[in-house]
Amino acid sequence: MLYLFEDFALDTERRELRRGDAAIAVQPKIFDLLAYVIENRQRVVSRDDLIAQVWDGRIVSESALARCINGARSAIGDSGEAQRLIKTLPSKGLRFVGVVREERQPSEVGEADPKSEKPAPMPLPDKPSIAVLAFTNISGDPDQGYFSDGITEDIITGLSRFSELFVIARNSSFQYKGKSPDIRQVGRELGVRYVLEGSIRRAGDRVRISAQLVDAVTGAHRWAERYDRELKDVFAVQDEVSRAIVAILVAHVNKAEVERTLLKPPATWQAYDFFMRASDVHSSKWLSSYDAADVYEARQLLERSIALDPHYARAYVMLSQTHVVAWAQPMDDDHLSPAALERAHRLARKAVQLDPNLPIAHAHLGHVLTFQGQHEQSVAEFEKAVTLNPNFTDWRFGATLNRAGQPARAAQVIETHMRYDPYYPPVTSAILGHARYLLKEYSQAVPPMRECTSRAPNFRLGHVWLAAALAQLGQLDEARAEAAEVLRIDPKYTIDGTQRRYSHFKHPEDAEHLFDGLRKAGLPER
Repeated sequence: MLYLFEDFALDTERRELRRGDAAIAVQPKIFDLLAYVIENRQRVVSRDDLIAQVWDGRIVSESALARCINGARSAIGDSGEAQRLIKTLPSKGLRFVGVVREERQPSEVGEADPKSEKPAPMPLPDKPSIAVLAFTNISGDPDQGYFSDGITEDIITGLSRFSELFVIARNSSFQYKGKSPDIRQVGRELGVRYVLEGSIRRAGDRVRISAQLVDAVTGAHRWAERYDRELKDVFAVQDEVSRAIVAILVAHVNKAEVERTLLKPPATWQAYDFFMRASDVHSSKWLSSYDAADVYEARQLLERSIALDPHYARAYVMLSQTHVVAWAQPMDDDHLSPAALERAHRLARKAVQLDPNLPIAHAHLGHVLTFQGQHEQSVAEFEKAVTLNPNFTDWRFGATLNRAGQPARAAQVIETHMRYDPYYPPVTSAILGHARYLLKEYSQAVPPMRECTSRAPNFRLGHVWLAAALAQLGQLDEARAEAAEVLRIDPKYTIDGTQRRYSHFKHPEDAEHLFDGLRKAGLPER
């Protein structure tokens, strides 16, 4: 990949840094650090990230790390005082804040390499379809990125409430964040007819939101507007943007206004701000790291949001999620603790009571209920979410159906989710593989499970299910290798002490079917 910024060019294939026509000599570690912060410019890169990616996890002194950062800055004409391109965020890490254009190298797109062939375009749905790209933060402060992301997510949620539209999930549309893609390419890759893009500038208590709607097939602009508002009116702006888009995409439909149910905004602006900060931690950190510090940071922000607005349902949903994560993952003493799960249940119930029309509240309550063995109620809550919003999709519904003894339906739900979210998180493919396993379609279960473990090598459950499937196929050497990965991630893992307490299958024979595969793979019983 070639990264172009100012008059510099960073070529990751040739491992070259050039300024104009002149090559710049840099040490290998400095090049690796510079490439890593540019590739991950959409987020803050922590010290631990740098050590893991640039030094392969080896011990590095603070002085050596500082020298490498200073060397990277110096190579591109920056400094620790100016921080024009590489900015230090105290107690957080580094972020590359320059404007970057990406170009693929000829060898990356050459016809001789079959892997370089472009994937076939996805077919367009039979109703108006749209992807909302992450709005660009032009406030001049990278720390305001969470605000732009939050507004974008709310527009996606608002649009998805219209049954006449096919709306791509946030996870997939945000894959283009920090890039300048060809809109027609986005349309082909996501399988949509329209793309909404825009920018947000926040200054004091004022906000300017610019948006434009593009026909991704022709590249023509269909609509554009700019809104200048006080922050207290930002919800009205979201409403106006959604109304304008729906009017264009479904002008022939008169019932849109009847179906319209907006998210309830919090009474206090600061509560919404804390919620968006927590959402940023959730989407950019803990969903991939499951690091206790990230979960605790989000929890603290959400508690501050609720303290300011005790009636804010969305904050209760996400706060409940922090307790589910703590229960499911071996982070602290809350791992598999009944008290942690009960806290999650209580908060999820509160969210539904506060806003019975909020789909994510019902879905999350269903997610909690499945771990409590209340399978019919769990499925009913997910179905309620879909009734409220026909475009609502959540990979956790597939996991719930697997535990409820409905693996065939789970596979169908997950495949639908993958269409709405083509850049689905790794756990999604593992759940599809688990559904195939429960159907005893072991050979079909292995490929999606392998996809999960290759994309998320530290996701324990992916290795657990893959070990069982390989063992049932008689591929015992590979099964034992996956079992070893499970124990690498969680040395205390046992079938009886960990998996049995986590699984909560409705039908005991489904649990025994899984445990049988795990025993064959060589995982310890207790």
